[in-house]
Amino acid sequence: MYRFLLTPRWLAAAALTVVAAIVMVMLGNWQLRRYQERTAINDRIDSANSVQAVPITSVLTAPTAAGTPGAAPGKALAWTKVTLTGRYDATHEIQARGRTVDGEVGFEIVTPLILDDGTAVLVDRGWVPAGEGGALAAPVAPAAPTGRVTVVGQIHLSESRPASVERRDGRLDTRRLSVPRLATELPFPVYGAYVLLNEQTPAADPAFIPIPISHEDAWQNGGYAVQWWIFAGMAFVLFGWQARREALGLNAQSGGNGQKSGASDVPQKDVPQKVAKAKPRDRVEAADQRRAQKAEK
Repeated sequence: MYRFLLTPRWLAAAALTVVAAIVMVMLGNWQLRRYQERTAINDRIDSANSVQAVPITSVLTAPTAAGTPGAAPGKALAWTKVTLTGRYDATHEIQARGRTVDGEVGFEIVTPLILDDGTAVLVDRGWVPAGEGGALAAPVAPAAPTGRVTVVGQIHLSESRPASVERRDGRLDTRRLSVPRLATELPFPVYGAYVLLNEQTPAADPAFIPIPISHEDAWQNGGYAVQWWIFAGMAFVLFGWQARREALGLNAQSGGNGQKSGASDVPQKDVPQKVAKAKPRDRVEAADQRRAQKAEK
């Protein structure tokens, strides 16, 4: 009944179905990994207040050359809670403009913290509103504390799409906090990620508003994973449905031909047929008969 599946056309369709299903399963697995990565990031965000901070030197690779960044950490380290101690370098402070908090546009103030080994970590001390002149007006930000400072914060990966950097209002001014781009403007080795400040000793100025951290949309990736796996199963269901239709069609055609051939094989019975051949009548004789009938009347 299903011998047609061994024909080249159906073998090719089966191979295509298997390949398509494998690709869709792989896409589903990739989305599952993205779901797991984002879930882990959300867990680190939620547990930041309860976990113990680790030294930044234990999780990030130290930079080696001035004006260059260290190795960028992977997403697995995003939002890890770290601690670091050093001295702020206010002469190379950075202001990131066009930053929005609670619908208001302002600046993030980022100050390099020089560690004991001479390397630096960019510390985002918080958000301040723009000046009275508008969104680009120079912000009024509290000065960085002098002396030795201990910072507790969370690792923020370098932002993509580097923007231009210029000196304005006594600070380096930029739109994007791209560590590789900013490192070229600084005279010391810089770690490959920056830190969002949570706590500081001495205490941070309350004029700074902490930068809110948005959660990753992990459930979207989980939904995509399930969809791809369903599509993979549907590919086999569709192949089976087409094969079933083909089999039923061939079976119906075979059955119909059998009935016709069976009917033709039945011997036909000889049916006697009486073929009455009309004997030709003589016209003269017919005329005499008609006259005789009239005379009788």
